[in-house]
Amino acid sequence: MNEGRIWELRRCYHRSICNGVLVRNQEGIPNNADKGSRSSIKIGKRIIDEIGMEVPSDSLSGQTAGSRFERATKDFLHRAFNFLHHLRPGEWEFSMGGKISDFEPYRHLRDIKMAIEKDRQLKVAFGDYIIKPDIVLSRKPVSDDKVNEKDTLLSDEEVASYTPLRRHNSEKNILHASISCKWTIRSDRSQNARTEGLNLMRNRKGATPHIAVVVGEPLPTRIASLALGTGDIDCVYHFALHELRRSVEDGELDMLNTMVDGKRLRDISDLPFDLAI
Repeated sequence: MNEGRIWELRRCYHRSICNGVLVRNQEGIPNNADKGSRSSIKIGKRIIDEIGMEVPSDSLSGQTAGSRFERATKDFLHRAFNFLHHLRPGEWEFSMGGKISDFEPYRHLRDIKMAIEKDRQLKVAFGDYIIKPDIVLSRKPVSDDKVNEKDTLLSDEEVASYTPLRRHNSEKNILHASISCKWTIRSDRSQNARTEGLNLMRNRKGATPHIAVVVGEPLPTRIASLALGTGDIDCVYHFALHELRRSVEDGELDMLNTMVDGKRLRDISDLPFDLAI
């Protein structure tokens, strides 16, 4: 069978994860599984079998695994999104480690941060709420020549004089998507993706960007703790959802189906297409 290009990229993505993110300890337990949960270990091992790639026996800190997971996910999304240019034309950039205040519609947050830094009481009251997404997808503003490429749409200075899509009005990239990566879901810290999502909506001066979370967690109940509910994130994406569904038993499969049918959980291969919406 001639497999599609996105599926090929998905396989490359899994190869990157198996080569640098996913490892087993001396007891054969995958590093995305919870050592204290027999169900988590069993599902984690089955996912590896379903992926069908060699996974090294090694030790890896959670921070290192997390940063490598972010990098592999960013590279996959970048390559896949490039194939969707006919569906979502424009000049796009994927980046890591940026601040939302570097982009439209959040530039005003930089001025607020500077004011807070100068006032101790304000700093205590507000803290540092400048979000730093794991992965950012942004769009470059366009020149007026580009806008007028097929017809003269702009000729008067009072027309479209504020939209950030025009480079004439703003040279800052426009934040299109904020993507958090969670290799595991172990504690309440994983819920900070919800807080970030709410802050992205509350502090914007313009359209709300896509807000997504990519996870490597094998246990459906823990995925549900992040995926269920609506309003603060668009959707949760699993790095190997199809393999996960083939790895769980009836009760856990019911939970997965609830999230999938409820449009709260999707596969990583869905994310590039959702970003093109």
